[in-house]
Amino acid sequence: MNNDYTNPAFKKLLQKLQEESWQLELLISGFAIFGLFSAFEPLKIAVKQAKNNGIIHEGIIAQIALIACIILIFNLLLHVLLRGLWIGALGLRYVSGDIDYEKLNYGEKFTKYLKKKVGSFDKYIATLENYCSIIFAISFLLIFYVLAVSFTILCIALIAGYIINNDSLPEWIKIVFGATSIVFILLGMLFTFIDFVTQGFLKKKKWLSKIYFPFYWIFSFITLSFLYRPIVYNFLDNKFGKRLSFLLFPLFLILFFSLSLNYNFSNYFSISNNSNEYIANNNNYEDLIDEKSGFIDNAAIQSKVITDNFIKVFVKFSESVENRIFNYNKGLKPEKDIRGLTTDITFNEEFIDYIKRDSLKREYIKTFNKIYYVKIDSLVQKTQFIVSRSKKGNLGFETYISSKNLSEGKHTLEVKRKALNKEKDTVYYSITTIPFWYFKD
Repeated sequence: MNNDYTNPAFKKLLQKLQEESWQLELLISGFAIFGLFSAFEPLKIAVKQAKNNGIIHEGIIAQIALIACIILIFNLLLHVLLRGLWIGALGLRYVSGDIDYEKLNYGEKFTKYLKKKVGSFDKYIATLENYCSIIFAISFLLIFYVLAVSFTILCIALIAGYIINNDSLPEWIKIVFGATSIVFILLGMLFTFIDFVTQGFLKKKKWLSKIYFPFYWIFSFITLSFLYRPIVYNFLDNKFGKRLSFLLFPLFLILFFSLSLNYNFSNYFSISNNSNEYIANNNNYEDLIDEKSGFIDNAAIQSKVITDNFIKVFVKFSESVENRIFNYNKGLKPEKDIRGLTTDITFNEEFIDYIKRDSLKREYIKTFNKIYYVKIDSLVQKTQFIVSRSKKGNLGFETYISSKNLSEGKHTLEVKRKALNKEKDTVYYSITTIPFWYFKD
């Protein structure tokens, strides 16, 4: 096939494809909607799981994917609805033709009004066709907008993390390169947003366009706009497309607001309340945690009703737990922090470093046992935490406490920790309070 866009044969082919594109639109929309609805719940769970495990980069990726999923579901459902109405209108036109206002036999005032406001049935079909085509095209363009915002924020985070907060760099480099880059990106975000909302105002004014051009050029790479810029300008030179773009923006705001709504059954309690002496949250009992969407909330025991001769206590691991251990025992803090994304490929120096860290694992667990302890009904229990995994696969610390001396009925288990403040005084914090009932088997 000749892809020379100046060739009349190629233009004729494009015209033919445009006329038959509605079939591909419906086919793609149908498969996409099915796939998006299948992915929606797993993405929600992935966002919660990343948040629960404290894995920031996974949480950001999952959140971006979830936002893109919501936008596509909304747009494609709207597209299928309007395209179905368009097909119905075509079928009706085949049977009934155009609207015959004379046959309706309405009064003169209504006939004139309807001819002006409703007009030709062919015009109605053409309008529906325009809406369908533009909504389908803008659906995927909006995903690029989401990615553009995400990449811009990522750039700011990378500059802040690797330049401004990098202690190995001289102060003048942090100020000159770090701060200047942040200011440039923030100004670029502002200018790009103004230009987008005003539909090219900064490009129209001669002196403003010269100032804006460097920001525009850099942001074309940061936001990947060079991939979808032709579609954007094709929208901007079409009055109908511009109107629809402005209409969709408030619709998305309403959509995201509606997704954040919850119904409160009480003025005092909700299903999201954390466990304490008089509230039991399922996320603190391993046998009640939902297999798909539930996660351990800081700590958990095996069941709400204990009939065993022991109570299993599991404290979930997080980066903040390790930071507390480093703060309490300075000797455990390594010179090079390897937390975050890593690879299985190791070099000789890294292998030697790994051996050194391995020898400090006992000291690490010993320090954890000094910091964290368990109370049942205000009495400190004898514990010996070891590293383990929960039923949900969470990495954490596990210990077992005898329940033989407990009386039957309700009890309260509290996981607490010690910490050193700035004055090196020991302070105590409560991690989780879990109510449970003990009955002899």
